[in-house]
Amino acid sequence: MESNKTNGKIIAIITMCFIFAMISFVTNMGAPFGNIWGEHFPFAKAWGNLMNFAAYLFMGIPAGKMLIKYGYKKTALIALIVGIVGLAFQYLSSLVGAKTGLFEYQGVTVTLNLIIYLLGAFICGFCVCMLNTVVNPMLNLLGGGGNKGNQLIQIGGTLNSLTGTLTPLLTGILVGTVTKDTHMSDVSPLLFIGMAVFAISFVIISRVNIPEPTLGKVQPKYERSPLAFRHCLLGVIAIFFYVGIEIGIPMQLNFYLTNLGFEGAAVVGGAYAAAYWFLMMVGRFCSSFISGKVSTRTQLTIVSSVAIALLVIAIFMPESSTMTVSLISDNPVPTKSVLIAICGLCTSIMWGGIFNLSVEGLGKYTEAASGLFMTMVVGGGIMPLIQESIAKSAGIINSYWLVIGMLAYILFYALIGSRNVNKDIKVD
Repeated sequence: MESNKTNGKIIAIITMCFIFAMISFVTNMGAPFGNIWGEHFPFAKAWGNLMNFAAYLFMGIPAGKMLIKYGYKKTALIALIVGIVGLAFQYLSSLVGAKTGLFEYQGVTVTLNLIIYLLGAFICGFCVCMLNTVVNPMLNLLGGGGNKGNQLIQIGGTLNSLTGTLTPLLTGILVGTVTKDTHMSDVSPLLFIGMAVFAISFVIISRVNIPEPTLGKVQPKYERSPLAFRHCLLGVIAIFFYVGIEIGIPMQLNFYLTNLGFEGAAVVGGAYAAAYWFLMMVGRFCSSFISGKVSTRTQLTIVSSVAIALLVIAIFMPESSTMTVSLISDNPVPTKSVLIAICGLCTSIMWGGIFNLSVEGLGKYTEAASGLFMTMVVGGGIMPLIQESIAKSAGIINSYWLVIGMLAYILFYALIGSRNVNKDIKVD
C-alpha cells in the first residue's frame, strides 16, 4: 500500500514538471514572434508578450478559485484545451486578414491578422496562468514545503528553462534574418508542435492520479486575506517585478543583437536568448541539488546581488569590446551581450525562491495566495513594455537600468521582506 502511494506521488511530481515545461514553451514565443510583427508594425513589437501576460491580470484569481472548486487535475485539463485554442488562433493569423485594414495607429494601418494574433496570445495567457496556478502549489505540497518544496519547484523549473531555451532557438532557425518578407507562416511548425504537445499532455494527465488536497473537503473559512501576511504582500510585488525581469532581459537581448543587422542576426539574437534560458536551466538544475541544504533566502540574496553587478558592468562596458562564444555562435558580439545572457544563472531560482518564501506559513491561505501570485505575473507584460519604451528613447542597453531597479527590490525582499512577522494569524 505504501509502495503504491509512493509511486503515485512520483507520477504526480513527473506530471507537474511536464506541465512546468509547457508553460515556458508557450510563454517564450512572445519575444521572437515580436521580432516578426515588429517589421510590419513597429509599435507592436512587445504587444504579443503584453497580451500573453495581461491575461494573468484577469485569470489569476479565478484560476485560484478553480483550483479550490474543481481540483488540480481538472483545472490543468481545462488549461490545456484553452492552450490549443490560443495556438490555433496564432496560426490563423498567418492565413487571414493580412490585407484587411481596420484602423490607423501611429501612422501604420493595423490589419486583421495582427488582431487575431494578439487574441491568440491573450488566450494562451489564460492557459499558462491556469497551468502556473496548478503546478507551483502542487510541487511545493508534494515536497512538503520549506526547502524541499523549493527543491521540487527548481527541478520543474529546470524543464521549464529547457523548453524556454528551445523556443527562441527554433524560431531563429526557422526565420533566419527577419525582414519585411518574414511572416507568421514561417514559424507555423512551432505552433503545430505546441498544439500537438498540448494534446498529448491532455491524454497523459487525464490518465494519471493527482493528489487533490482541497477537492471534496469542506472549504476552510478565510478570516483574513493572504495579503494580511506582510511577507506574502511583499512577495506578490516581488513576483510582479521578477517576471518582468525574466522576460525583459532576454527579450531586449534578442532585439539588441537582431538590430545589429549583420547576416543571420535573428539567428544570433535567438541563440543568445536561448543561451539565457539554457543558463536558467543550468541554475535551476544546480539549485535542485543544493536547495535541501542551502536556504532559499541565502540563494535569493546571492543571485540578485550577482545579477545587479553583471548588468551594471554590461551597461558601462564599451560596445567595441567584442567576443565570440563558439558554443553559441561563430559571430563576434559585444561582450556585454554575454554578461546579460549570464544573468540567466541568477534569475533561474528567483521564481521558485520567491514563491516558496511567500507561501511559507500560510497554511489554508496557500491556494488563495497562489491565485494572487498568478495575477501579478502580469508584470511580465507590463514591465517589458515599459523597458521597451525606455529602449526606444534611451537605447536598449540603458533600458536595463529598469531591470537593476527591480533586482534591487528582490534583494530587499530576500534580506528583509520575506520574513514572516505575522505568526499570530491562525492558518489552520
